[in-house]
Amino acid sequence: MRLLYSNILPLAVSEGEETIADAINNQMQLADRIEIAVGYVSRASLEELDLLVEKNNIKNICLNIGMYFIEGMPEGSYHTAIRINKKWQDMGIGEIRMVKSFKYHGKLYAFYKDNKPFSAIIGSANLGVIKLEANNRRQYEISAITEDISEVEEIVNHIEELKKPNISANIATIEGMPLIYETNTALSGIELVTEVPKSNVEFYKRCAAYASFLLPLKVPSRDERHMDDGKHFTKSNVNVCYAAPRNKRKSRDWYETQLTVAKEITRLEGYPEKNVPFYIVTDDGYWFKAHTTSDGNKQFSAVGDELIMGRWLKGRLAAAGLVNPVNDTQADTDREGMITKEMLEEYGCENLYLKKTGQTAMDEDGTPLDVWMLSFKPTNEKGDED
Repeated sequence: MRLLYSNILPLAVSEGEETIADAINNQMQLADRIEIAVGYVSRASLEELDLLVEKNNIKNICLNIGMYFIEGMPEGSYHTAIRINKKWQDMGIGEIRMVKSFKYHGKLYAFYKDNKPFSAIIGSANLGVIKLEANNRRQYEISAITEDISEVEEIVNHIEELKKPNISANIATIEGMPLIYETNTALSGIELVTEVPKSNVEFYKRCAAYASFLLPLKVPSRDERHMDDGKHFTKSNVNVCYAAPRNKRKSRDWYETQLTVAKEITRLEGYPEKNVPFYIVTDDGYWFKAHTTSDGNKQFSAVGDELIMGRWLKGRLAAAGLVNPVNDTQADTDREGMITKEMLEEYGCENLYLKKTGQTAMDEDGTPLDVWMLSFKPTNEKGDED
C-alpha cells in the first residue's frame, strides 16, 4: 500500500509522490474493467469518467453512487448520470447504480485486466477528484493504492456486495428519486428581472387559480432537428434562435424564444388580454413584467427584453444538465443546443402552467397589475388549484 495525495499548496506533492487523480488515470490505462463506489459525484466528473472510459477502451464499467437516494441528488448530476447510464447500457459495457438501503459514504476504485482485479484505491476522494472545479479545487483528499491481491479482493468483494439488488439498483429503474433543483443563473443580474424570496413564491403557489392554462411547448424530436424546410419547428416557438438571422453578420441569441400560444387557448375565458401588461412570478423565484401580443393574441413574452423568457425556460434545462447554451447558433450545425421532445420528457414537463393568482401589484406609475404565476416543474405544484 502507498499513499496518494492532493496537490494543493502549500502541501504540494513531492518527488516520487502521486496524486489521486493521476493514479486513477494511470490505473485506467492498464485496465479493461473498472468498479467504482463513491458517496458523491458531480456533473463534470461524470462526463470526465465517460471520456476516460472511451479514451481507454474500457470494456466494462460500473459506478455505484451512495448518498443521493436519501439526501437528494442535484438535478444536473442526475440527468447527466441518466444519459451516461443509457449510453453505457446501449453499448453493453456497464451501468450507473444508486445505493437505496442506506447512505453509503465509502470511496473505492477497483481495476481489472482480463477479468482479474490487480489494484484498488481507497480513501476520502469522491468521483469529483478526477475533474477539479471551483468548489473542490482547494479541498484536500488522501487515499491509498494497493496491489496486494488479498487487499484488492477484499475491496472487490465489498463493491460486489453493494451491487446486490437489496442494496442498490440501476439509476434508470429507481422511482421517486429525490432531486435538488439547481439555480438557474441565466437570469441573475438581468435588468427588468427581480429575485423574490421563497416565502413570496410559496404564497403565490397557495393562491387559488382564478384562471389557469397549460401552454404546450412546441419542439422537435431529436430526429426532426435537421428537417428545415422553412415550415418546421426550427423556425418557430422555443427554437426560433435557429431561424435565419435578422442580421446576416450576427447569429440569433440562443436564449431568443417565442412562446406561441394556440388560438384554442387564447380564446378561452380568462386568458390575459392583448397588450395589457401583468406581473409574472415564476415557481423558482423570479419576477418580471409580461404581456400577450401579435395577431390572435398568440405571442406570450416578457416586456422590454425578448430574451427574458428564453433565459428562464432554457436556463432551467441547462441547469438541469439537459442542454448546454450555444454561443453561435448558426455554427451549431449539429443543433446540439436545440430543445427537443426528449429533453422535455427527461425533464418531466412538456408544458408551462400559467395561473392567475387573484393578487395585484403596483406598477412603477402606481397602476395595479394582475399577478400571474408561471411554473415549469416536473411535479404538480402543491397548493395549486385548477
